[in-house]
Amino acid sequence: MPTSYDVLIIGSGQAGNPLATAFAEAGRSVVLVEENHLGGSCINYGCSPTKALLAAAERAHQIRTAEEYGIRSTEPEVDFPAVIARKDALVQRSRQGVRENLTQEHAGITVLHGHAAFTGPRTVQVQLADKTSREIKAARIFINTGTRAAVPELDGLADVPYLTTTELLDLQELPEHLLILGGGYIGLEFGQMFRRFGSRVTIVETGRHLLEHEDDDVCAAMQEILEADGLEFVLGAKAHHVSRNAEGIITLSAHTQQGERRLRGTHLLIATGRVPNSDKLGLNTIGVKTDEKGYIQVNNRLETAAKGVYALGDIHGGPQFTHISYDDYRVVRDGLLHRRWRSARQRPLPYTVFTDPQLGRIGLSEAQAREQGVRYRVATMPVRTIGRARETGRTRGFWKVLVDDQDRVIGAAILGAEGGEIMTMFQLVMMGKLKYPQLQNMVIAHPTWAEGLNNVFSKLQ
Repeated sequence: MPTSYDVLIIGSGQAGNPLATAFAEAGRSVVLVEENHLGGSCINYGCSPTKALLAAAERAHQIRTAEEYGIRSTEPEVDFPAVIARKDALVQRSRQGVRENLTQEHAGITVLHGHAAFTGPRTVQVQLADKTSREIKAARIFINTGTRAAVPELDGLADVPYLTTTELLDLQELPEHLLILGGGYIGLEFGQMFRRFGSRVTIVETGRHLLEHEDDDVCAAMQEILEADGLEFVLGAKAHHVSRNAEGIITLSAHTQQGERRLRGTHLLIATGRVPNSDKLGLNTIGVKTDEKGYIQVNNRLETAAKGVYALGDIHGGPQFTHISYDDYRVVRDGLLHRRWRSARQRPLPYTVFTDPQLGRIGLSEAQAREQGVRYRVATMPVRTIGRARETGRTRGFWKVLVDDQDRVIGAAILGAEGGEIMTMFQLVMMGKLKYPQLQNMVIAHPTWAEGLNNVFSKLQ
């Protein structure tokens, strides 16, 4: 006989977990099914572990460059297994925190470990880890199963021990030469990280620029910064074959505008994007529609085509960021529990690329403004002109801010130290609909990074 609950959540990501606790606190019976580790991508193979490794790489860089500040130092010795062990401890602590929150701190939540697939309307069959199965019915079902690494169709790849970001996070030996296929934010973060650990790094990208959604000047500045750190780039390259010889050397062959390139390395990271975990959920059984890539189609309330079934987080496509997944939870929570619906389409999209320096982005880029026919002016400022930058030696990058014909900020790209934090200041400015002269005349504590808000508009064009 089926077991009935008020709410069934498939996947314990950054939308599913808080939604489970919110419904439980509202007196609903909740069952959450997770096939892998609790916590979703952010805790297990995304934000938390990668930022822990980036912090270790930054420490190595600080030691390596200490003499620039008058501190005598030697080349840092990277104990890579110890770096990974620290990351593992942080991840394990987060997993345990999620488990305690779901199973001990909130009554009314049942956690099952297994694979869930639809067998009928509002009905799923769960294949549990102990090889038994359970049929579950629920009035409302929320799909929060996320994505996995996309693996391109590349001749020879099946015969090569390639890495995705998930496997790379568990590597115990430091690569001598890491080849990275993909020049998006994932490839750049891992590329700089491993370069600072001591690996040689080559990034191969099909586009003519890095970070395809950014303006050309931002991409060019990012590339210049990373090249100064020792990363190698092969842009406009279409990889077509990969092989590995008896000595373990991997050869990646690519067509480029300059001719055929054969790139050799000891390890290969595939960082060419993500694909949704929607293919084994039995969605066709209940009429849930997906697009050509497998992402679940939803309306502004995150409802699917099946009555009572919602899709949250990366599984429905669009920007794949933890903070967007968490806002999906808020949209559904406020709508279903408090009857205050708002559109999941009409919200800001802040994000940060955690290279050093960071790239913080909010609002429109120049390309987007032109495409939408928005009249704008642009202000740019080199980071080196900020007093705090000169004092700390963190002078790389520039600020770029767009204002409309009413003098309001409509977008910002902050490539510089603490770029994500500074970008959030501009997000607050945009939410408050402040005009840029108010920022120019605001009294800001000296010496802080925020003083750039006084100065960036001095050369507004």
